[in-house]
Amino acid sequence: MLELYSGPLDVPEILKRWYESEALSNYGAYIPFIGTVRAEDSIEALSFDIYEPILENWFKAWEQKAKQRGAKVVMAHSIGDVPVHTSSYIAAVFSPKRRVALELIVEFVEDFKASAPIWKYDIIAGERIYAKDRSTRIKGSGLLGAEK
Repeated sequence: MLELYSGPLDVPEILKRWYESEALSNYGAYIPFIGTVRAEDSIEALSFDIYEPILENWFKAWEQKAKQRGAKVVMAHSIGDVPVHTSSYIAAVFSPKRRVALELIVEFVEDFKASAPIWKYDIIAGERIYAKDRSTRIKGSGLLGAEK
């Protein structure tokens, strides 16, 4: 399940809904990861653009990886502006076994940071500034990788 939202995420609502949706699925582990916008470098917020077709394909591949290990991955992400001290990203793994869930959540979050087609901007004094120094080149793309 991939969910995209405009603005900050309602963390309690999303986590509760995910938990309740899988409560009878016989999973022994439910491990969430919550990404929160930090107040640093004078930012007021972060802003996100997402290329949804590539993100959906990336996520479907992860659903299959998790399924092969008897697990399930879910994810929510923000589009647009997300103020400091609010959440832009939630991921979770459900699994019958704790070890599988622990391993998958780390792998999932790290691959998300490296591969998801999401572009981040700092909002400083009301201005949207591309955060190139904190962005990762997406494998196979020309973005951020071209050296001059």
